[in-house]
Amino acid sequence: MPRPARILAFGDNVVDCYRDQNLMFPGGNCVNHAVFARRAGAETAYAGAVCDDDAGRLIRQALVEEGVDITSLRTEEGQTAYCVIETQDGDRQFVGANLGVSIIAPSQADIARLSAFDAVHTGRSSHIDAWLPRFAEATKISYDCATVHDPERVAQVAPHCFLIAFSAGGMSRNDALALAERARAAGARWSLVTRGIEGALLSGPRGIVEAPAKPVDALDTLGAGDTYIANVLVGLLDALEPAAILKKAADAAAQTCLMRGAFGHPAPMQVDLSTMMSLEEVYRTTRPAAGPDEMLPRRLA
Repeated sequence: MPRPARILAFGDNVVDCYRDQNLMFPGGNCVNHAVFARRAGAETAYAGAVCDDDAGRLIRQALVEEGVDITSLRTEEGQTAYCVIETQDGDRQFVGANLGVSIIAPSQADIARLSAFDAVHTGRSSHIDAWLPRFAEATKISYDCATVHDPERVAQVAPHCFLIAFSAGGMSRNDALALAERARAAGARWSLVTRGIEGALLSGPRGIVEAPAKPVDALDTLGAGDTYIANVLVGLLDALEPAAILKKAADAAAQTCLMRGAFGHPAPMQVDLSTMMSLEEVYRTTRPAAGPDEMLPRRLA
């Protein structure tokens, strides 16, 4: 029997704070990916940074309970990242955030671990694009662009990717096909575009496969996209047929929509929200993690 795929998720985390319910849930793209890939049958690890506060302890404990390796989870001084969510007219709205200590560069130990994994997953929320060439030297890369479809950004990221993924709810089928093909032409081996209730399409070496979404009476859609990407990556690493991969991913994403938070593990909200910034301010002020060239002087010092 073949061994399970091994995946390292490197980068962002948050606690998602449902202020109107006074609950917080562990989350963030890379944390979610590590958990959902583990549930899909892979062996997973998470590398990131939290603080020794209620939010950081919740993330750490949830990962342990989900069977994710946290050897590379750092504890830093400061505040664990959080995102504030409210329900307005029945819809989930992101109203503010603080990225805390979550934006980090990989350490030498992190780099040394990469070759032990079949793939590393990261994304635009982790702000480590400068490290993609180094990652690609050691293993396959899965990268979540989320809603960033800018051709210049795609051209920079795609050449390093085994799998590149986009969230494109509301995008027409023709535009989604063009986006997937543009990423493939730029160098990605596989390109995934999820379109919410319209389903998803996967472009690869043998052409394009499309699949519908699985209809459910959704309780909370948070984490559904991460579920889909994680299941697609695991399926590709396991060399399954694309049609079967997309069906399994759609089924798993539908299950995620039936629970609160990305993957459960609620706790009473214990976060200092006085540091909350608007999403516009977060996007405007966030700087990428130090790149390899910036890290070199520190190592020589």
